[in-house]
Amino acid sequence: MSSSLYDAIVPTYLQILGGTKKWLGKAEAFAVDRGLPEAAIMEAVLAPDMFPFNRQVRGSAMHAHGGIAGARAGLFTPDLSPAPTSFSGLHARLAEALAYLEGLTPADMNDLTGKPMTFAIGERKLAFTADNFLLSFSQPNFFFHTTTAYAILRHLGVEVGKLDYLGRLRLSE
Repeated sequence: MSSSLYDAIVPTYLQILGGTKKWLGKAEAFAVDRGLPEAAIMEAVLAPDMFPFNRQVRGSAMHAHGGIAGARAGLFTPDLSPAPTSFSGLHARLAEALAYLEGLTPADMNDLTGKPMTFAIGERKLAFTADNFLLSFSQPNFFFHTTTAYAILRHLGVEVGKLDYLGRLRLSE
């Protein structure tokens, strides 16, 4: 059985973002139960030089949705707009990313193999093929931001576990 670019990326993004959506709900309930303002979660960090929780979740959505959209367009530039500052804003970002991913077909992704594209941030530009950008830059960033957001919640005491992170597994029946 051979794998395609679609198979290597889209089902896993859907799985992990589905899990993220659920543990974001647990974080929201945690804040309500403890009388914490949303900002206490949104602004939480693991280390002073790291982005806060809300930017980590936005980073996950950005690399899932924006990474693929950028690869398809031939240009990816990171979203530098302000991150959502509420649970509802993060839920909306995740819903947008999930809807985009659900609308992709294998042909949308597999046609990217070998297609030239550019990553640009400020004056810095890096040339990639779309598939190498997705597999060597965007996908690792997706997992970094998702894992960091999850770790922030664990650090705060939100009751999430490995199965929450993994989301709905793709089991054979």
